[in-house]
Amino acid sequence: MTANQRPLSPHLQVYRPQLTSVLSILHRITGLLLGLGTIALVFWLMAAAGGGRSFKIAQSVAGSIPGRILLFGFTLCLVYHLLNGIRHLVWDTGRGLELPQVYRSGWLVATATVLLTVAIWFAGYAVAGDWFAGAPE
Repeated sequence: MTANQRPLSPHLQVYRPQLTSVLSILHRITGLLLGLGTIALVFWLMAAAGGGRSFKIAQSVAGSIPGRILLFGFTLCLVYHLLNGIRHLVWDTGRGLELPQVYRSGWLVATATVLLTVAIWFAGYAVAGDWFAGAPE
């Protein structure tokens, strides 16, 4: 028996990355990371329910430099996934499907993601009043 000699679809490595493909892949990755981040959020809530000692430990982990980097990344993922999800909802109405509009909305989502994430963190630190301080005691 001979193997079926059908042509194979080109793999991702064959194509040059385009904005549309990169944003699509990022949407899937951010969805996965949001799921993992939600597990971390559950642990934080469990620590809050567990009492002062466990909550203080959870807060010190979240307030550390690596903890803040992870929280910033979680915020970035959340904002991107939300904005790109809204973009997809607009597409579901049949609007914005022309290639120039797709690229324009893609760049808008990317730019707005960065700006909104920075604004959220700026507002959070402005309210908390501890720009570079460690975890609250």
